[in-house]
Amino acid sequence: MIGRRWMFVLVLLAAVLGGPLPALAQSQVRDFVVTSKGFDGNKIGISGQRRVRVYLPDGYETSNRRYPVVYYLHNLFEDERAAFDRDGLQILLDKAIASKVIPPVIVVAADFSTPLGSSIYTSSPVTGDWDGFMVRELVPWADKQFRTLARRDARGLTGDRMGGYGALAFGMRHADVFGSVYALHPVGTGLGLQTMSSRPNWDLIQNARSLDDLKSDGFSQLFVAIYQAHLPNPGKPPLYADLPVRKEADGRITVDTALTAKLQSGFLLGQNLPRYADNLKTLRGLKFDWGRNDPNPDHVVSNQAFSRALVEFGVPHEAEEYVGGWGDRTWGETGRVYTDMLPFFAKTLAYE
Repeated sequence: MIGRRWMFVLVLLAAVLGGPLPALAQSQVRDFVVTSKGFDGNKIGISGQRRVRVYLPDGYETSNRRYPVVYYLHNLFEDERAAFDRDGLQILLDKAIASKVIPPVIVVAADFSTPLGSSIYTSSPVTGDWDGFMVRELVPWADKQFRTLARRDARGLTGDRMGGYGALAFGMRHADVFGSVYALHPVGTGLGLQTMSSRPNWDLIQNARSLDDLKSDGFSQLFVAIYQAHLPNPGKPPLYADLPVRKEADGRITVDTALTAKLQSGFLLGQNLPRYADNLKTLRGLKFDWGRNDPNPDHVVSNQAFSRALVEFGVPHEAEEYVGGWGDRTWGETGRVYTDMLPFFAKTLAYE
C-alpha cells in the first residue's frame, strides 16, 4: 500500500496543478509464516518457521480471477524482504502491470537463508530439506492460500545471482512444477578461471570453533555453505561438512580428489546438465543473463560456457551478456527485472 507521506505529496501536487489525483495501484504485500517439517533435526539451528512475503496485484481483492505465480529467490546474505524493502519490487510490479509490461501476477518470495548466508537452494542433512520445502510445501501452500492458476504452465521461477542459481537448479530438477525460468546473473553454472579452493581463507576455516568464526570473510562463509549443501557431514562439528582441500603446515594446498569430484558434480549446474537436459527441454521458456563487467570473471566465463553446453544438448534458451557489473543493472525502471525478466514472463506464463 502507498505510504501516508507519498499520499500527502500526491494531494499537494493535485492542488498545485488543479487536477484530479492519479489513480493509485491498490496492490498489497503481505507477510506470512509457513511451518515446515523439512528442517527437523538440522545441525545448524535453522527454524522450520519459514517467512514468506507475497505480492498481490491491484484488483486481487475485488475480483474472482485467478493469477499465475512468479516465485522469486533471493541472493546470498539476503532474505525474502530485500527485493521489496531495498529494491522496490512492489513499485516496479505496480508500474509494469499498469503499463501492460506484464499482466497481473502474484509474486511469492520465501526466506532461504542460513546462518552462513545461503541454503544454496539444495537439500542437505545438515541444513534441511530445501528442495521439499520449495516444491512440496511452499507451492501447495500458495495454491491453497491464494487464487492461483494452480498448474505448471502458470508458474514462473526467477532469482538474483545465488537466487538465479536456485532458479536454474529448481528448474532443472522440477520442470514438472515450474513452466518457465529466468535467472538473473546466476552463479555456480560451471568452473571459472580460478579454482574454487583458491577463494576461501583456509586458515580461518580449519581453525574455526563455530560458524560465527567465519563471519569475517564472505568467501569462507559462502564456500562452507556450499560444502554443507554438497559435502555434508552431520557427524563433523562445528562446520558439519567435509572439506575438499587441506592447507598443510608449510602452506601447500592438498586436494582431495574424491571430494572435489563430488563437489563439482553436485554443485556446478553445467555438470548436472546431462542428467536434466530433457527436463529443461519441456519448459515454456528458459533465459538467463549476466554482466560482462562482473568483478569476478568466473561468473562471466562459466555462464558463457553454460549457454554453449545448453546448445550442445539441444536445450532451447536465451542467454544474454550485457554491459554491467555485479547486480548494478538489476533494479529500477531501466534494470533487467523491468526491461527483460517481467516481459519474459508476460510471454511464457499461462494466464486466465
